[in-house]
Amino acid sequence: MDLMEVTERARLRREEAAARLRALADALASNNEVEFERGGLRFKVHVPDEVDFKLEIEIGDDEREIEIELKW
Repeated sequence: MDLMEVTERARLRREEAAARLRALADALASNNEVEFERGGLRFKVHVPDEVDFKLEIEIGDDEREIEIELKW
């Protein structure tokens, strides 16, 4: 299968970023699918019962980053 990648970048208030993370966490906890809508298209991604979880934190002089990755 060809790779399909959807990337979204937005500047949000901290509370809005937290709300989006909570919505994703709630979807992961209660369903075996996560649904996204971008540009009028709806995507459903099947998520198995077990996933590989990666948390990466980078702290630099001018920038900090928290990256969360789920793979299966």
